[in-house]
Amino acid sequence: MSRTKRIALCGMLSALALALSLMERMIPLELLIPIPGIKLGLANVVTMFALLFLSPKEAYSILLCRVVLASLFAGSVTQFLFSLMGGLLALTTTWLLLHWHDRWFSFYGISAASAAMHNFGQILAAMLVMQTVDVIAYLPLLLVSSIPMGFVTGTILEVLQKHMRHLRLTSRDNAM
Repeated sequence: MSRTKRIALCGMLSALALALSLMERMIPLELLIPIPGIKLGLANVVTMFALLFLSPKEAYSILLCRVVLASLFAGSVTQFLFSLMGGLLALTTTWLLLHWHDRWFSFYGISAASAAMHNFGQILAAMLVMQTVDVIAYLPLLLVSSIPMGFVTGTILEVLQKHMRHLRLTSRDNAM
């Protein structure tokens, strides 16, 4: 893929991740699952897709672009910190686990681990912002929610991967 096409694809994926992130805020998931702050993590599908079909550098760029723009459009400095810490931990976990994908982990497991690390990052951010370790008591509840949320994002990524194979596009690892 040419450099120009890669840049255009990164721009489109950044816009998609931003749109999914902003759209997710409008879904009242707390009505179904009474855990404050819980989200599906749909923007994570975009970054996982970028890790599969682009480079880690491009995936981190997409994440950073989404976090900065989402914070500017609908958030705050605190939200920026929460999203950045959670996103970086989630993306790094995804990147590490994708290396062992065929051997040990499915997309469902990778997505659940990524969701768990995102929650852990947000708790770390909360500890910094609130200057207390007491918020760690909320972590077990968030970690339990990582399983169904990871299943949702893992299912979406699995379907995307199958469709990409139909289009004869291969992941970065398969192309090498």
